[in-house]
Amino acid sequence: MSEKKSNTGLKVLAVLLGVGLLASIAYTVSLYKDREKTKTVLTQEKEYVVNDLTSLQSEYDKAIMESNATNEELVEARDRIAKYIDSVKTMKTDISSLSRYRRQVDLLKKERAFLLKKVDSLTTSNTMLAMERDSTYQELSRQTVFNDSLVVQNTQLADAVEKGSALNLAKFSVDAVKERNSGKLVSTTRASRADKLKICFTVADNAIAQAGDREFYIEVLDPQGNVLGEGTTKSNETGASLTYSKATAFYYENRTLDICDYVNKPVGDFQKGNYMAIVYDSKLKILGKSEFTLK
Repeated sequence: MSEKKSNTGLKVLAVLLGVGLLASIAYTVSLYKDREKTKTVLTQEKEYVVNDLTSLQSEYDKAIMESNATNEELVEARDRIAKYIDSVKTMKTDISSLSRYRRQVDLLKKERAFLLKKVDSLTTSNTMLAMERDSTYQELSRQTVFNDSLVVQNTQLADAVEKGSALNLAKFSVDAVKERNSGKLVSTTRASRADKLKICFTVADNAIAQAGDREFYIEVLDPQGNVLGEGTTKSNETGASLTYSKATAFYYENRTLDICDYVNKPVGDFQKGNYMAIVYDSKLKILGKSEFTLK
């Protein structure tokens, strides 16, 4: 009887141990499934964080590329995000770390919104400044063109006045003359008889010319091209020079004026041949030419 009770107790104990073992196995399996599920959720959450950070980085890249000038704040924010991405990818996945990075992502999104709004404001201001600058430049260009036009007109007017006020000759003649004992001068065409050359010209009237003292220059060239007379040299503002035979001074009063002057013969007699007489004004502009021949 006692042995029968002992066997029954062993059976009960075996059943209890079996039930406990099954319960333990079931609990272990449940823990494993929960851990795997948690691991999967954490991995997905980690990917979400990386994707959000990557999206922020792309937005900064676009903003930097579209910006006319490099914005240091945008560059620094983008570089910080790149470091966060590297940290999240290499970190040990746990709820605490992911929660911290998720909060950081929210802060970075707010910072992005603030910086992009600031950049938009600066871009708008720069655009307005550029428009104002372009408008000012265009106005300056128009004013420059207008001023240049005035300069051209004034220059043309000054040139016209200068040309219009320049003196001109109405008549010009050259005679070889012989001086008689009485002092009377008679014309001659013979080189051996001529004592001097008589150069006469008429200055035309000019109402807009400035009245006052004037000086013309007479150049007489012999058959060999030599300058007769004084042989003095004069230069003008452009650097041109003239060796002239005689300088003739007179006072001009805007009316027609007849002037005569003389060039004495060189040592000995005048040579036979063709001569040329030229009259210049004070700027060495040629006013008249005359050719004559001595036999």
